Amino acid sequence: MSKSVRCITALAAVVFFSGAMSFAQSGEAVYKAHCQSCHGAAGVPNPGIAKAMGVKPATDPAMKKLSEAQMVASTKDGKGKMKPFAGKLTDAQIKASVDYFRTFVK
Repeated sequence: MSKSVRCITALAAVVFFSGAMSFAQSGEAVYKAHCQSCHGAAGVPNPGIAKAMGVKPATDPAMKKLSEAQMVASTKDGKGKMKPFAGKLTDAQIKASVDYFRTFVK
């Protein structure tokens, strides 16, 4: 009897975790949905947005100096003309999008 209970519990855990993983968005997907319109597809904003909003490319030395924690905080709380994303995106989504953005300078 206990062997069948263990098997059912293990199966339930596998189903639960596989379902949770399917709902997780990649950093690329979050970036494309929420960030790309201002920051550009490859981390380079179009000149109009850059000038109007003060958006710098990912390769700008000032952007390269920012730590992951600083970028996450700016995304959550907003910075300059960028509105905050806290409440719109989860902490995991914000971190994933920042991680994806940081790949543009590598």
